[in-house]
Amino acid sequence: MTELFLNPEIQSRVAELRKILQRASYEYYALDAPTMEDSVYDALYHELLDLEKQYPQLITPDSPTQRVGEKPVSQFVSVQHHVPLYSLENAFTTDDVNSWQERCQKGLNLEKQIASQSVSQMEYVCELKIDGSAIALTYEQGILVRGATRGDGVSGEDITTNIKTIRSIPLKLNLENPPDRLEIRGEAFLPIAVFDEINQERSQLGESLFANPRNAAAGTLRQLDSRIVAKRRLDFFAYTIHFPEAKSDSSDSAITELPLFNLPSSPDTNHPDFALQNLDDISSQWQALGFLQQIGFRVNPNKKLCKSIQELQDYYDHWATARHDLPYMTDGMVIKLNSFPQQERLGFTQKTPRWAIAWKYPAEEMPTVIEAVTVQVGRTGTLTPVAELRPVLLAGTTVSRATLHNSDRLAELDLHIGDTAIVRKAGEIIPEVVRILPELRPYRATRFVMPTHCPECGQPVLKPEDEAATRCINLECPAIVRGALEHWVSREALDINGIGEKLVKQLVTENHVNSVADLYTLTSEQLQTLDRMGQKSADKIIAAIAQSKNKPWARVLYGLGIRHVGSVNAQTIADNFPNVELLASANKEAIASIFGIGEEIAQSIYDWFRKDINQHLVECLQSTGLQFMSAPKEGKAIALNPNIAGKTFVVTGTLPTLKRDEAKDLIKSAGGKVTDSISKKTNYLVVGAEAGSKLEKAQSLGVTCISEEELLQLLG
Repeated sequence: MTELFLNPEIQSRVAELRKILQRASYEYYALDAPTMEDSVYDALYHELLDLEKQYPQLITPDSPTQRVGEKPVSQFVSVQHHVPLYSLENAFTTDDVNSWQERCQKGLNLEKQIASQSVSQMEYVCELKIDGSAIALTYEQGILVRGATRGDGVSGEDITTNIKTIRSIPLKLNLENPPDRLEIRGEAFLPIAVFDEINQERSQLGESLFANPRNAAAGTLRQLDSRIVAKRRLDFFAYTIHFPEAKSDSSDSAITELPLFNLPSSPDTNHPDFALQNLDDISSQWQALGFLQQIGFRVNPNKKLCKSIQELQDYYDHWATARHDLPYMTDGMVIKLNSFPQQERLGFTQKTPRWAIAWKYPAEEMPTVIEAVTVQVGRTGTLTPVAELRPVLLAGTTVSRATLHNSDRLAELDLHIGDTAIVRKAGEIIPEVVRILPELRPYRATRFVMPTHCPECGQPVLKPEDEAATRCINLECPAIVRGALEHWVSREALDINGIGEKLVKQLVTENHVNSVADLYTLTSEQLQTLDRMGQKSADKIIAAIAQSKNKPWARVLYGLGIRHVGSVNAQTIADNFPNVELLASANKEAIASIFGIGEEIAQSIYDWFRKDINQHLVECLQSTGLQFMSAPKEGKAIALNPNIAGKTFVVTGTLPTLKRDEAKDLIKSAGGKVTDSISKKTNYLVVGAEAGSKLEKAQSLGVTCISEEELLQLLG
């Protein structure tokens, strides 16, 4: 029986064992310099395990014994990233890298100084681009509390139980005085040797084989049973560190990574005497990599600090062939400006950091025959020609279709049915036709031309002179309706479980649904008339549709499917326009003035709300109870209203048409401040029925009292 008061010697021994094992893991994974024999490690590990079984009250989350869960989880939960997990812009040629460098110099106003040699060239850190899955790790007080997938960059899935099984990820940081929270980013991957072993085992068991290590790593991370994950032996390289709490007060701070610290120079992190004493010593990516290794992470050893494009080119050329000898897959190199202050000055686009770029190696290419060309109609009406290929193995997967992009690309290729084409995977993901081999063209092969009428609805198509895309402009086209529905129910939008591509097709074909608004008038009885649809399944779908009414305004805005408005842009726009009325009535300049939006997106939004069919859609969706309003984030505002901006308001009583929260949102969105109490600093009291004591106090202090109508006049 466990003693009520533990023997201090036992507590001391447990703490000592953890410290010894954690140190051994740090030396093995982070330093790649093991000092302990495996047999000794195993003996100490089992001693600790036995003591924790005997005294379970001594178990801590960071104990080496707590890496593998005892039972599977039921599902993964979606979580918001503390700092957005951005993707990288791709470069494929030296010219692309030169152009990126010029943009950086221009953004930093360094062109003239560099040309006159009055300042030194920018420094760059080169790291191999590991072909795995990006993950975000959160440490609180130095203890791992969360591991999440990249997801859409704004939110991902909480896979902490699986992350803990990766032994190169420390459960506790090697840091004496850790901050309240640290965010570590890196790549989880499957070593090639382990991948081969797994596929060999699956082959012996008659199971399907993984296509490549990247797919295997991604699939492994989403296993519900962490015991399976542990057997797969994933590895991890860390490459970025963030401090989410250290955000500035600037208007764009919500989307800015802030690795900002002060130190004049970049020490050689490979030097044996290198040691950063505290977090404030970090002011560059090179230092950050050294610090990551110091606190317990494995950092890719093939990094390099470069001072010129030529050095970048040399690094790229070296690994173009040497990468094939690495024990893991890599498809390029990542280049980052070394200086964190320079990174902050350049900032981000909506999707990528301006201070980093991925220089990709040429994708694997293979010849195959184009047997036919089909035309797909997307949710925005865009017609996309697709080559139907004789199946070919490409970058680890069998490819039978490849995009041809648009009519301009077709004309450039001079594509004929039966042509032999060189196919590759763009970014090693999307198959595309690179070029045609006309010398292998069959006799009397026919050139493919884009249709003049939509293959779905038969209406004429349109190709604007200033665009490459050909579009069906019939908003009632079945393909556009299906695309709009599939987008609306997707995970990033309204996330309606149970409705997928097949069900959407049935709903449109049977004329049950002709717009997303029709989803909210569906009945269980209507669904039960469809193939393979019972009452239980139908009831679940109706419940999921009803549940989607609780999704926030940003998700609804994204779900509307406005061209160029992605999930990240939708959130930014919703923060600045906290309800649909404000957005629908905004001019293009007000929308474009939002940080990161720009004229093209603004024009698209402005045009969308000017169409009667879209106005009717919004009205119908509003009538069903969907959320078309949200409170703006603190410090966010649209183009400031001079009558409102900088002034303090209090709202009291029952207003004739607006709810109090709605009135407050309107004031905040125009740059005003709303408080709950009257003081001499209050500029306006908005008065409704049964105003009470606030009206009396305002009158005694000489505060201007206005009605709802007068407030709306101030708002314009």
